Amino acid sequence: MSKKNKDEFQNLIKDIINNNEFKDLDKQLHHGITRFGHSYRVSKVTFKLCKALKLDYQKATRAALLHDFYLDEEFNLETSRKILSAHPNVALINAKKHFDISPLEANIIKSHMFPLNGVLPKYKESWVVTCVDKGVAIYEMYRFKFKLVANVWAIFLFNLITLNK
Repeated sequence: MSKKNKDEFQNLIKDIINNNEFKDLDKQLHHGITRFGHSYRVSKVTFKLCKALKLDYQKATRAALLHDFYLDEEFNLETSRKILSAHPNVALINAKKHFDISPLEANIIKSHMFPLNGVLPKYKESWVVTCVDKGVAIYEMYRFKFKLVANVWAIFLFNLITLNK
């Protein structure tokens, strides 16, 4: 990304990443990294794609950053399946508490889990974020979480084998 685009990207999101409640996402694990890191990555890819496609990259970038704006504690140990389908609504509520959210941004946040939550993306930008989020999640799961889980299993098996001798 050029310096001009990096600066533009940072200017678009600086009020969000400086928000104290949003900063708490840096303490929440998500796909083997933090939810802040995941949201930042989704936002950055969205910025590049929407800009290249001549879509509303400004709103899409901001909404992509806010798409997972929730804390695990907000779900009181709900099941993973329930969190998957319900977290977009919580993220939208949290986003609206702190920022002015347009109908486009609201649809991006609410529909990013399509088809799991049944909310249809209405805009091209919504489809971009939905697809980018899934692609980034797959990358993160493989890059970070899968390796972590594989290492834990390898240690477990090594200990199991060596303890039985």
